[in-house]
Amino acid sequence: MINVLPKYIQDQLNNHPNKNTLIEVVMDLGRRPEARFPDKPIYLASKVVDWVALDQCIKQIGNFSGENRAGIEFTLHRISSIRNRQGNIIGLTCRVGRAVFGTINIIRDLLENKKSILLLGKPGVGKTTAIREISRVLADELEKRVVIIDTSNEIAGDGDIPHRSIGRARRMQVSQPELQHQVMIEAVENHMPEVIIIDEIGTELETFAARTIAERGVQLVGTAHGNYLESLIKNPTLSDLIGGIQYVTLGDEEAKRRGTQKSILERKASPAFEIAIEIHERYCWVIHENIEESVDQILQGNKPNIQVRKFNPKGITQIKSFKDNSAQDYNFNIINKKKQAVVSNFQINFSKQSLKAKSAQFTFNSNEFNNKNAKKFICTIYIFAINYQTVEKIINLSNLPINLTRNLEQADTILALRSHLKNNQKLMAIISNKKIPVYTTGSNSANNIARSLQFILDIKGYNISNNNEILSSFNRDSQLEALEEARLAIERIAITHKKIVELVPRPPLIRKAQYNLINNYMLKVKQFGEEPYRRLRIYP
Repeated sequence: MINVLPKYIQDQLNNHPNKNTLIEVVMDLGRRPEARFPDKPIYLASKVVDWVALDQCIKQIGNFSGENRAGIEFTLHRISSIRNRQGNIIGLTCRVGRAVFGTINIIRDLLENKKSILLLGKPGVGKTTAIREISRVLADELEKRVVIIDTSNEIAGDGDIPHRSIGRARRMQVSQPELQHQVMIEAVENHMPEVIIIDEIGTELETFAARTIAERGVQLVGTAHGNYLESLIKNPTLSDLIGGIQYVTLGDEEAKRRGTQKSILERKASPAFEIAIEIHERYCWVIHENIEESVDQILQGNKPNIQVRKFNPKGITQIKSFKDNSAQDYNFNIINKKKQAVVSNFQINFSKQSLKAKSAQFTFNSNEFNNKNAKKFICTIYIFAINYQTVEKIINLSNLPINLTRNLEQADTILALRSHLKNNQKLMAIISNKKIPVYTTGSNSANNIARSLQFILDIKGYNISNNNEILSSFNRDSQLEALEEARLAIERIAITHKKIVELVPRPPLIRKAQYNLINNYMLKVKQFGEEPYRRLRIYP
């Protein structure tokens, strides 16, 4: 790739001590040429790039595709162009392409399971390099019939002869990027592959084609832009890759049993891929071994079960599994999930950070639980007809050794609202048969819930220091959050769009604070529903 650059740039790169780690060279008209390395970018010369230098490079490169990409024959390098309004090239990004062998030893066992794999990650993190090595291992070492759909010639390089880094795998080129979905279907119908490799699934038609291929029993390996599985759930174009998302309205009894609102999000169908891999760093990957379960857990507001796999230069792979709430301990900068309030056909997104409220930290008498990474659960509680978010927040705020579950089969303790429990004969029968201890609370207030949790832990031999400080911090935090939700609903929907807005259920004292805020805006507001689902409705 260096040989296609102007002579004054070649000399600088050939003499650079970190030439082997070069990522890309950027040449923009009227600017100094720039080389980008993993640690920092540097300027290569004081001379600016002119038309002559750009023209010299373009003549040595193949034709640019509809995506403004070109390559150098028999190599994996990618040259991308920037054009002006007249269509003339005024900038080049020369990305170095490398075949790195052994990069997928970290997931070799997953390839042998014959399951479809989806790789997620931001641009430049190594998805294409990984998928290239996956192609070679599947074709050469596992002896599969592999077909690569190579839209931009990034996987197997430019030219008619594919690069040797893909091994025995076959490559199908795509004449126009918008026809990728047609070539995907054509590969299955004409060439009988056992595995289809797709780089950068990005449109609705390509998503539909991937689902069609999966239903025909062909193993898929693909990549998509998005750092986390949660980002795919929120992407309406790509969400069908993981089963699609739909709104479901529950009956009153089922909503009480789950401790949720009546309108919830659920997965619509089986996903096209069975395993998801989040690549946050080049040698440290997060594995979702069952996409179905992970998506369901995320939609329920829980943290999914994951594996974190690290690969060090000595060739040693470390694998750690995280279950439910302990998943917060793995050492990635996981995106702060925004809490969502479903308001009519709108969604209000608000985060604790925007409230500028600082949560207090608390310590307990028992040193056994001071280390969060070594936290052990004393009991697993199933809650019935009690606000799940309130219980979860009290547990997290005070770092209680309690694990919440929405599956009755996994629970060893039940906490229920007294008035609703006695009317549910089905639940009473299950409790009687399984002989699970049941504790009740008289209302959904944070005070009553905290006292009930403290009583349960006292019974099991775990003593908590005075919880008044916990409750005061919880109430302050919840009120700020609720007021911010009401403010956004008023200003962004009720006033701006003239729509009726329904807020999420809140305890009585917090509802009163919301009520007063709404009155200050001179808007009409009514309360409706029964506890614990009593909530406010704002009228424009």
